[in-house]
Amino acid sequence: MERAKVIKEELVEQNTRFLAVYVEAKNSCLIMLSEKDDKLGTLAIAVPKPKDLLGPVSSSVLLGDKNAVSARMFAEHVASKKGKIAIVSVYLDTLGEMQAQAFFMHLIEKVLQTESEKESTRI
Repeated sequence: MERAKVIKEELVEQNTRFLAVYVEAKNSCLIMLSEKDDKLGTLAIAVPKPKDLLGPVSSSVLLGDKNAVSARMFAEHVASKKGKIAIVSVYLDTLGEMQAQAFFMHLIEKVLQTESEKESTRI
């Protein structure tokens, strides 16, 4: 039985480190997005619709409210891309939510690409 995959990525923009920790299990993904240090922030969950049903991903904020829009948006994005339950944490220290969204989206795409590259080399 295969264990969960863990990928860490970072990006430096505007003299600030943006970090992502990605954990993928068989039925779910967890991504922690943070500024400066790995920290837990506002937490959102998104659940994709079953393949035979049409409709958008369902999401909800579980914890916090500071960066709730980004947390839900990223959770919905990952759930729809992976077809799995997605839990996303967003922690920002100095930058505003809107300023950091592009950097975090870039990190999400990096970890998802790294994960898919690992899949293709294993086949």
